Amino acid sequence: MADAPYDPFEEFNRAQAIGVVRDPYPRLAEVRREGGVHKMTLREIMGDLTRQPGTPDDSYSAISHETVSRVLVDGETFSSSGYARSMGPVMGHTILEMDEPEHSRYRGLIQKAFGKRALDRWQLELVEPIVNRMIDRFAARGRADLVRELTFPFPVSVIAGMIGLDEADLPDFHRMAVELISITIDPMRGIRASQGLRELFARVLAERRKAPRDDLMSVLAAAELDGTRLDDEAIYAFLRLLAPAGAETTYRSSSNLLFGLFQHPDQLDALRANRALMPQAIEEGLRWEAPLLGIVRTTTREIELDGVVLPAGATVNVNLGAANRDESRYPNPEAFDIFRTPKTNMAFASGAHRCLGLHLARMETTVALNALFDRLPNLRLDPAAEDVHISGLTFRSPLTLPVLFDPA
Repeated sequence: MADAPYDPFEEFNRAQAIGVVRDPYPRLAEVRREGGVHKMTLREIMGDLTRQPGTPDDSYSAISHETVSRVLVDGETFSSSGYARSMGPVMGHTILEMDEPEHSRYRGLIQKAFGKRALDRWQLELVEPIVNRMIDRFAARGRADLVRELTFPFPVSVIAGMIGLDEADLPDFHRMAVELISITIDPMRGIRASQGLRELFARVLAERRKAPRDDLMSVLAAAELDGTRLDDEAIYAFLRLLAPAGAETTYRSSSNLLFGLFQHPDQLDALRANRALMPQAIEEGLRWEAPLLGIVRTTTREIELDGVVLPAGATVNVNLGAANRDESRYPNPEAFDIFRTPKTNMAFASGAHRCLGLHLARMETTVALNALFDRLPNLRLDPAAEDVHISGLTFRSPLTLPVLFDPA
């Protein structure tokens, strides 16, 4: 039987408690004052004692900046291999689940696709046209929902363009990318999405092997590891990982930054007037509201962390968002302040597995905000909008950003 009509994006958001969990940070701060590591999951920290399906008994949470940093830089003790069980069935064997030295070997193959020269080209040929084309659709209207009309659709359009997909493939690509990471909600739908993406990528890969273009699919088709070309399954696996990762994080991080600016009009005006503030504004947005609250590691041996002994094989929930709100590192961490003294944050993780696409995400956000400021005078949050806010327990972002501006 065909699936009943549904919205995969709403279903995914609902499973991440978006629209439900408004602010986990006071509770995280309360628990962090008792120690940087606790034998409990994030849901248990928040008071939801129902264990999720498949949650290991030996599950710990690292919630201080120090403990999160220690876990992420010690890949030998805190392995990424646990993702093979949770995401491997739909992703395939990806750099997400690889430890060293395999991780560095495969990551190095695709690193050049995210280097400065490549990003400069993507910005000029792909990101700027996509962002401006989307703003064209509402610039004359004087109002818009920036989530639904810009921050949600534009990053996935960029990823699809980088891969080399046709515009006609974009709706299915975006839907399957979300269904892929919804495997814990609906495993069979996740498996079908994985196969659907494979079929989509296979068609394009066959074309690029015959006639390479200047896109990521062609780069991967020509890539060699130890003198051997990547096989098709390795290419499909990387592209499956890139699809949701590139779309979800940029969509949510740019939305969170815009919300922070709209809530602080003085900072919005300062950034609009002085674009040299953009890099520190982006970093503050990432620190203040990371798009993804946490990632997971597995201990390879018994280890003591902040006075707590973790056994071998324990699952460690690495809370990036809690680390970014640690008062021992960031004075007044709850405040959104683009003028604070810059310090590196954990939004893109740290260590060998630091997000491969972090420079792409920063560039995309820069392009989007510059275009909004340049093209929409007097851009502001709609004062009639009811209770606009950021929410979520794993992924975090606002559901809507209704704005007003002077029509073009």
